[in-house]
Amino acid sequence: MGVLKVIELLAESDKSWEEAAQNAVKQASKSLKNIRSVNITNQSCVVNGERITNYRINAKITFEVE
Repeated sequence: MGVLKVIELLAESDKSWEEAAQNAVKQASKSLKNIRSVNITNQSCVVNGERITNYRINAKITFEVE
């Protein structure tokens, strides 16, 4: 087993928390290799009137250091 490192990211989507998580992984994978897992530590949303307009997450991404 190698050395694992964890970073924390904030991500958002106008569609869902799941898409916000996918956006976090997509953005992190631009500079990180060997991503192993994502742990969502917090979820929130922005409400405008009676409608949710933005989904936000705090995500901890674990990756293996080469």
